[in-house]
Amino acid sequence: MIRRIATILLLLFLCASQALAADIAAITGKIQKKYSSLTTLTADFTQTLVNAASKETSTRAGRIFFAQPALIRWETDTPEKELLVVGKDAAWNAFPEEKNVYRHPVEDVLGSKTMLRFLSGKGNLSEDFRLEEEQGAPVGQIKLKLVPRQADASLVLAHVWVDDQTWLLGRISIEDFYGNINDVTLSNVKINGSIPKDLFQYTPPKDYTVFDNLGQSQDAR
Repeated sequence: MIRRIATILLLLFLCASQALAADIAAITGKIQKKYSSLTTLTADFTQTLVNAASKETSTRAGRIFFAQPALIRWETDTPEKELLVVGKDAAWNAFPEEKNVYRHPVEDVLGSKTMLRFLSGKGNLSEDFRLEEEQGAPVGQIKLKLVPRQADASLVLAHVWVDDQTWLLGRISIEDFYGNINDVTLSNVKINGSIPKDLFQYTPPKDYTVFDNLGQSQDAR
């Protein structure tokens, strides 16, 4: 779950300068400015996961919702349904086909030393990452390389592609400590619109089994 949340938080605020030749300090400043104006975000996503050991590839699709302060809803529709909700008091990861849901403290999410710190207002992109501009981006996009300044098993390297007119993220590829790749492409991105607050609330169905963050389980009531 933590790897996915790191992905989610990268998706929510990354953008870049229109000027390909601009230095990294200027680009970083524009990223911070864009993030500060972001109150909500919705988008469709296509996610490709590559297992480094087996070389197996899987593809998922669905929709994400984000609202300040750090409220997240990640809905996977295919190939099977899955729901991740990071609310005010808890983070829930539900698997409808299995009728299982995992509950985690929000502090485990917001305590991250990488993107989670930035999105929750506790960090600074330039302080948490070393950024480099990369060549080979499609026309109309800027490609950036991000390396965490502090080790994080869920994210050791990231590449992002941003639109050089809207400064909005179109694609991100994350590599974890084991070499696994998590590649996400966004479409139908909308920012600063109205999102119902109840989307970030979750109550497990009565027939679900709830697993808490300590590995214990109980029947939901």
